[in-house]
Amino acid sequence: MKLFVANWKMHKTRADARAFAEELGREIGAGLGDAELAIAPPFTALAEAGDPSGRWSLAGQNVAAEPDGAFTGEVSATMLVDAGCRYAIVGHSERRRLFAEDGPILSRKLARCREAGLTPIYCVGETAEERDAGLTAVTLVRQLDALDGDPAALPLVVAYEPVWAIGTGRSATAEDSGNACVHIAEILSDRRALRILYGGSVTPANASDLLAARRTDGFLIGGASLSAVSFAAIARA
Repeated sequence: MKLFVANWKMHKTRADARAFAEELGREIGAGLGDAELAIAPPFTALAEAGDPSGRWSLAGQNVAAEPDGAFTGEVSATMLVDAGCRYAIVGHSERRRLFAEDGPILSRKLARCREAGLTPIYCVGETAEERDAGLTAVTLVRQLDALDGDPAALPLVVAYEPVWAIGTGRSATAEDSGNACVHIAEILSDRRALRILYGGSVTPANASDLLAARRTDGFLIGGASLSAVSFAAIARA
């Protein structure tokens, strides 16, 4: 089943989230068939972003590397499950770049997700400098090393997000994204329940072409997911 994840980042109040959920419900009606939707709102809006009818799931935008304790400002995997989440985003490029999250801490976050029963959405992707230097494949291998201790039998979502295409208006071509997704699938060939998403300036206009790329099982969507109409249109691709 194709998976479409709305990552709102630091946008929307509880009232905004409630209005979005109501509009999305009207847009998709009884649902979108074989398209699975998930919304990753700010922690404060998780309750308002949910759907009592179960037409979409919730995801945490981040998760603590520790199970509990004196870690002011952190939100644990258990707390996310308690708030109704099915997924948690781990290793987003903004967390890597702005908060210096790297392999060891991401491995611990993955472990906390598994302990709590969350399915991780693990993000990988190269910067413009790495791409220009021909290091895309090497970068993906290095970033996927954090999954070495993750149980291969459990469901996993990997999101390929080329950093040079996030919020820039410059999206990868279907060939670019397809090649990267195939490479990820080859590295993780022991996985039997693996979905690979593309993320990076996805819009309703380019969604169909990008979704047709090899081994692409959906999208992790940023800016275009802030509109319920736009998010639903992408999922209909």
